[in-house]
Parts: sequence; structure tokens; C-alpha cells
Amino acid sequence: MLINRVVALRGRVFARINGDAAIPVPGDLVGVERFRELYSHPAAGGRSKGAALSDLFWYWLSPGAEVHQEHLEAGERYDAVAKATRAFLAVPRAEAEEITRRCVESELRPRRRGRPGLVRLRDLMMPVWAAFYYELVFGRPCPAEARDLIVGHANDVVTALKCCGLRHMGKRHRLTAYLSERLDEVRCPLPEGLSAKERAFYLQGTFFNTAVVQMSEAMAHLLMVFAEHPGVQDKVLADDDDHYLDRVMAETLRLYPLFGIAHRVTTDDIELGGNETGNEPGEGAVRIPKGSVLCFGYPEFHRAGFADPDRFDPDRWSKRTSGRDVNHIPFGIAANRPCPAWRIAPITMRVAAREILRRYALATTASHTRSLPNRGPALLLPRDGRVRAAPRLVLSFMRLRDRLEDLWRSLVQLVLGTAMVLHARRLRLCERHFSEAETSHAPTRPGHRERW
Repeated sequence: MLINRVVALRGRVFARINGDAAIPVPGDLVGVERFRELYSHPAAGGRSKGAALSDLFWYWLSPGAEVHQEHLEAGERYDAVAKATRAFLAVPRAEAEEITRRCVESELRPRRRGRPGLVRLRDLMMPVWAAFYYELVFGRPCPAEARDLIVGHANDVVTALKCCGLRHMGKRHRLTAYLSERLDEVRCPLPEGLSAKERAFYLQGTFFNTAVVQMSEAMAHLLMVFAEHPGVQDKVLADDDDHYLDRVMAETLRLYPLFGIAHRVTTDDIELGGNETGNEPGEGAVRIPKGSVLCFGYPEFHRAGFADPDRFDPDRWSKRTSGRDVNHIPFGIAANRPCPAWRIAPITMRVAAREILRRYALATTASHTRSLPNRGPALLLPRDGRVRAAPRLVLSFMRLRDRLEDLWRSLVQLVLGTAMVLHARRLRLCERHFSEAETSHAPTRPGHRERW
């Protein structure tokens, strides 16, 4: 099939970025059984320095990748940024739930028309999380101007990441300017040791890029699952204590992890496992040299060890937990840069899911993949008794449109993805940052503007 061939070709383009230095995990060298051991190793914590792949991620996340918590190397600056992030996210559960309800209500209120509506679920949720994280950062409701700037920025980042469109740095710089003027209005102290511009980049990258994008994607996947499985919607609505909803969320994040690959750079030689004899490594030991790029594959890990792993089955979690007994790390591993929102994300997702299901039933015939480049097409059916079933004609239209878009999009992703890879390699944002820091002991200009 043409689409599959184009996707495979695009995958080979990205796979060659780091050449032979990249080590897939799980893979031939390190299997599933040692995934956690390697991921948790102290020397597997390097993030950006020395990886050609980092140039590409810095390119997509610009401006401000040099102070993004996920891309900082371990040290005082990383510790200061992580501490500030924890402070912003440490809100009481009841407060987080109330803010979520208000933000969902505000976004859905204009849609109350009593008839079905076609939406893209990621687009539906992005203003919700833009408003939520604005209030979390500034302690007050999000004005329309800020919401539009945040959504424009976040949508531009995730669209470029999925190679469905080029970057538009103007949208990103406008948000930077907005945040730069409001640094003294935040409700928690900003990271120490950062300049004013870097503090704006910190807010932009952590809360109004990563948080908004990842929560919008997570909710789009969850709502797509509801749309694909009408019975699941009914069971969630009937479940007063969230036990079933938690199982649905765990299964959704297992099948559709938000990260495809988490890349890490080894900061020292690593030796795994084996039965040691004296001072020599035993049989089965694995040596990984310093400077290797480890590409941890979340989808492969999440499917290993599960019966019929491609089937959506929330009941598989009835007698399981998401601890070390299963291959399930939706928020990473505590020993190696875990997602700082591991606590607040499930709390707010539960509330958002219930608020939406209380108002709407969902239906879809569109494809549902981990990367979700179609942004989650779905039909919203108001639960007011006026609409009893999803109109077949509308669902048929959705199916046809989605298949045609898949074909066109695969070609767009191949062309734009290749163009952005080449552009990122030419700019070498990450490599230049570390090279200049080492030669001049001064950081790269944080206000550096790039042009396409």
C-alpha cells in the first residue's frame, strides 16, 4: 500500500540521523527484560549533548530548548528548573479538579446547539489545557488573548513535530514576548540562575508547549477510545468511583503512549547484567560505551508481555497495577527524568473526561494511531435526547475524508519531514549551543531568531 511505503521511507530518513551510534531499546543488544534496568541506570541520563537527534528536537521546540526541563543536562540548572516545575504543579487535588471543570465548561459552552458536530479532538482540547495551565502559572483565569497565543504556539509545535506543517517562528516569538512582560505576575518563584528571557522560555516550553501539547494529545486519545467503543462510554458514566475509568486510561496510555521514542545519551560506559566471575563480566553481560545514543521505544515496550497486545481491553488492568510487574511506563521512570505531571495529569484527565461525557456521546470512523496526525476526528452527539444515534451519512463522510487525508498527509509528512531534517542539520542548534558554551564559557544567545 502506498501510504505504508511512504511512512516506512520517512521512518528510514529519521532512523539514519544518528547513524550507527543509535541503539534501539528494546532491540538486538538490549531486550525487553533489561529495558527498565538500562532506563534507570545513572549513566543513561544524558539528554542532548552529543546526539545528532537532539538538533532535530531542539529545532522543533525552539525557541528556548536550551532551558527546557526535558533537554537540560543534569546539574544545578536542571535542579533549579525541576524544583520550580514541581512548585507550580503542587496544587491541591480539589483545586486542580475545579480549574479543570471551569476550563472544560468554558470551552464547550459555545457548542451547545442541540445537534451533532464534527470536531478534531486535539483541537477541541487544546484551548482547555491552555486555559488550565495559564491559571496554574498565573493564578487567575486565562484571557482570550493569552489563550489564542498559547494555542497558536502549541499547535505550531505539534504540527511541525508530526511533519504535517513547517514551523512558524513568528507565532512562537509572540508568545515569548507576551510572557516576558508578565514574569513578575506568576504565582510561584521562577528558576534561579536564569535570565529574564530564559525564564520566559522556561514557562513557554514547560507549560505552554509540553504540558498543553501532551495533555491535548492524551485527551484526544482517550476521547477517541470512547468514540470507538460506545459501551466504554456507558460504563464510565455508570462508574462513580473512577475504578473503571482508571483502567480505561491505563489501557489507552499503554496502546497510545505519548512518546514514540525517548532518546538518552550515555554519560559513562554502562555494563548490564550477566553473572560476574571475579573481576570479569559474566555471560550475557552487555557493554554500552560512553556517548551512545539510546532510543527507548515506548510502543514496543508497552506491547511486550501482554496477551493480544494490539487489542483494547481495559479489563486486563482489573487485577494489575502500573508498577514494576508490567511493562507500562506512561510517565517514564522515576530514576531518569520522569514526567513532572505524573500526579496532576490523571487527576485532571478524569475530570475532563467526565465533563465531556456528561454532555456528549462520541462516535468516529476515523483511523486511530499513536501519532494521531489526523488530530482525532470525531462526532459529538449532545446527550439531551434530541439525537439518539450517530447519523450514518456523517460517519461515512468521516471515513472517506479520513482515508483521503491519510494518503495526502503521508506525502506531506515525507516532503516536509525531510526538509525540516535537512534544515535542522544545517542550523545545528544543539551542537552549536554546547560548542559555543565549551569554547567561550557563555551560553548561546537565547534570543537567537531562526528563519526558514
